[in-house]
Amino acid sequence: MGNGQEKQALGIGPVLEKFADVKRIAVLRGGGLGDLIFTYPALYALRDAYPDATVTLLGTPIHAAVVAATEGPVDDVELLPAARGVHDGPRNGERFDDDAEDLAALAAFFAAMRVREFDIALQMHGGGRFSNPFLRQIGARHTVGTRTPDAERLERNLDYIYYQNEPDRWLEVAGLAGAPAMIAPPLRARKEHRESIAGLRDHRYGSLVVVHPGATDPRRRWPASYFADAAAGVARAGAQVLIVGDHSEKALAQEVAEVAARQLVGESAVAPVAVRSVAVRSPAVRSVAGELEIGELAALLESATVMLASDSGPRHLAQALGTPTVGIYWVGNAFNAAPRGRALHRVHMSWVTRCPRCGADVTQVGWTAPHCGHDETLIEGIAVADVVQDVLDLTATSLLLRG
Repeated sequence: MGNGQEKQALGIGPVLEKFADVKRIAVLRGGGLGDLIFTYPALYALRDAYPDATVTLLGTPIHAAVVAATEGPVDDVELLPAARGVHDGPRNGERFDDDAEDLAALAAFFAAMRVREFDIALQMHGGGRFSNPFLRQIGARHTVGTRTPDAERLERNLDYIYYQNEPDRWLEVAGLAGAPAMIAPPLRARKEHRESIAGLRDHRYGSLVVVHPGATDPRRRWPASYFADAAAGVARAGAQVLIVGDHSEKALAQEVAEVAARQLVGESAVAPVAVRSVAVRSPAVRSVAGELEIGELAALLESATVMLASDSGPRHLAQALGTPTVGIYWVGNAFNAAPRGRALHRVHMSWVTRCPRCGADVTQVGWTAPHCGHDETLIEGIAVADVVQDVLDLTATSLLLRG
C-alpha cells in the first residue's frame, strides 16, 4: 500500500492523509482517447480534494485536443516526448523504435517540469516499469501511483493488478493522494462546437443514434456487416443514425452506412416532409467519419440519444458526456473498460477465451503472454437483434430523461 497514515476507507479503496501545501498537481497518462477518459473520475476527485491546486496532465496530442474541446477538471496539458513505455514514437513493426527516443528532448522535458515545481505527481499509466522512473524525473515533492513487483517504488504505491476496472484503479490512486472517490460530473462540450454540429441533426427523426464501428485492436471490432444490420434496424424504428470515426476509419464507416442504406431501400424509416410542395428526404443512415474535429465529435455525442460502439475511445467519451451507450465487448476488456451501471449503459460480452485461429489463450495476451499474431475478432458471436433491442430500450429511457 502506501506509507501515509490511513484516514478512512471509502468505496474504491483506502483514502490516506492529504499532502500539505499543494498548489500544483501533475498526472502522467499516455495513450489514446479512452485512456484519458478512464482517469477523469480520479482527476475530478483530485480537483475536489485540492480545490486551490492546478491540475496539469502530462499527456498526448489527442488528450490536449479533448481538454481544449471540453469543460473538465484539467487546467493544462504538457505534451509528452517519445519515451519507451510512456509515449510511443515511430514503431518498427510491433517493436518500439529506440531511435524514437530523443534524449535531448527528454532532458528538456524533465528540466521544464522541474521548473514548474509540482507538489504531487501521480502515475496513472500502467504498472510503472517505465512510467515510474519517468515520473520521478520531474522532481515533484510527492509521488503516487501503481507498480508491479519489478517496478520502482513511489512514495505511495498501489499494487498493479491487470484485470481491474480502469476508472476504479485510478480512483484508488487518487485515494492514496488523499482524494476520496466522488461521482464525477459529466464533461461538457463547448458552445462553439455545439453550434458547429447543429446542422447534422435532422429533427424529422425521433431520435439520434451515433454509431462507431472501429476499435484500435481489430480483435475488439464487431464485424462491419453486424453494425450495418444494427444501424438499419435502429433506423427502421425511426432513428437518425450517424456513423462516426477518424480519418483512418472513413472506409469502414462508409461501408457500414452503404450496407445499411441498401437494406433500407424500399422501406420508409420516416415519412417524407413537404417543403414548398417538394418532397424532401434525408438519408436515415449516413457516415460523417473523418469530418469532425474532436470538439465537434464531443458535441455530437453529447446531443445523441444513444451511442452504439465496440470498446473504443468514442464510446468512453460518450459515457463521460452523460450519453447512454450500448457497448460490445470481449470479456477481458469488459473487466477493465466497461461501465459499471446498467440504467444508462448496456454491455454485451463475448466469452471467447482462445484465439479463433490457433487456440492460444487470449486472456493473457498483452499482459503475461505475447500476442499470437492473429487479429480475428473475438466478439463475432454477439447477436445483432439483442444489441438493437438494447439501443431501442435505452432510446426510450433517454428520451424520457431528457423530457
